[in-house]
Amino acid sequence: MDDFSQLTTPAFLVDRTVVARNCERMRTKAAASDVIFRPHVKTHKTVEVARMQHGGGIGPVTVSTLAEAEQLAEGGFRDMTYAVPIAPEKLARAAGLAKRLDRLNILIDSRAVLQAIESSGFTFDVFLKVDCGYHRAGVDPESPESAQLAADMMRSASVRFRGLLTHAGHSYNVRTIDEILAVAAQETDSLTRFRERIGAPALLRSIGSTPTASLVTNFDDADEIRPGNYVFYDAFQATIGSCRPEDVAVSVLTTVIGAYPERDALMIDAGALALSKDLGAGSGYGLVCDLDLNPLPMTIETLSQEHGKIRTQHPVPVGTQLRILPNHSCLTAAMFDMYHVIEGGRVVGEWRPVRGW
Repeated sequence: MDDFSQLTTPAFLVDRTVVARNCERMRTKAAASDVIFRPHVKTHKTVEVARMQHGGGIGPVTVSTLAEAEQLAEGGFRDMTYAVPIAPEKLARAAGLAKRLDRLNILIDSRAVLQAIESSGFTFDVFLKVDCGYHRAGVDPESPESAQLAADMMRSASVRFRGLLTHAGHSYNVRTIDEILAVAAQETDSLTRFRERIGAPALLRSIGSTPTASLVTNFDDADEIRPGNYVFYDAFQATIGSCRPEDVAVSVLTTVIGAYPERDALMIDAGALALSKDLGAGSGYGLVCDLDLNPLPMTIETLSQEHGKIRTQHPVPVGTQLRILPNHSCLTAAMFDMYHVIEGGRVVGEWRPVRGW
C-alpha cells in the first residue's frame, strides 16, 4: 500500500511513469503518421510535462493562455500556437511574446479580429479556426462568409496565413468508440473540404481532441495534431473508451473527515475546489478508490466548497485516506498550485503549474 500520510490533503498526485507512457504512445503514433506533433499543455500547464510530451526535449506546443506561453518560453520552448481566438486587446502582449520566439501562431475566426491585426502594426502567424461540429467557436466551413474571410487573410499584408485549425470537442459528448471515430472523420473532413473549397492546398490542417487522437489508427487526413488531456487522462476518458483505467495518471488524495453509518454517508475534505464540479458518466463527481487505486463501492453524491459527501455502505473510519480519480483532469489539476509527483508508490518530487491567464 502506498504511504501518503505525510501529505496534507487534498493533494494532487501525478504518476510520472504513467504520464511518460501516455506521452510516448501519442508521440509514436504521430511520428508513424508523419504529422506535426504540437501537443496541448492546457491539461498540465508545466514545463516538465511539456518536455515529456516531446520525449524529454523541446518541440512545438499548443497553449490555451498567454501565461502558459510565457512560462514555456522561459523553459526554452520556441514554437507555439495560442489556440483560443485572440481578443484584440491581447494582440500587443502576443506581439511582445512573438518577438521572443521562433514562431507564435495566433487564432482568429472573425473579420473584426483580422481588422484589429491589420491595425496593430505587427505581422502575425495566423490560423483560421473552423467549426467541425462542436459549435463552440470557429467559422462555418460551408458559409460563403468563411471563404471570403480566408481570402482576405491570404491577401492581408499583416497575416502569414499558416493553416486551418479545428477542435472536435463534441467527441466528449458521445459514449461509444464508434461514435468517437465518426466524430474523428468529421473533424478531418471539415478541414480538407474547406481547404479545397478556398483553393489553398499549402495550408496546414490542424486537429486536436484526446478522444479522437487516442482512438484513430493514423492521421492520414491531417497535417498536425494537438491532443492534450491524454497526458493525464481521467475517469471520464476511461468511461467513454478513450483510454484504459490504468492509463489515468492522476488522482486526488483525500481524507475521510466524517463517518455516518446510520445514513450510509462519509464526508471527505475534497470539495468542489479540489475536484471541480464535472459529473462523470454514472460515477458522481469522481471515482473513489483505495490507496492502491482499487475502486470502492462508493459514490461522491454532492460537493460543497471544501467538502465532499460520499454515499456508501462500506464502513470506513475517520482519518482514512482515499484516492479519487477525477472526472476531468484538466479542471481538477487547475485547482492545485502544486502537484505531488509519484513513482513506484513514493513521492519523488513536485511540479508547479502556471496559474492565471
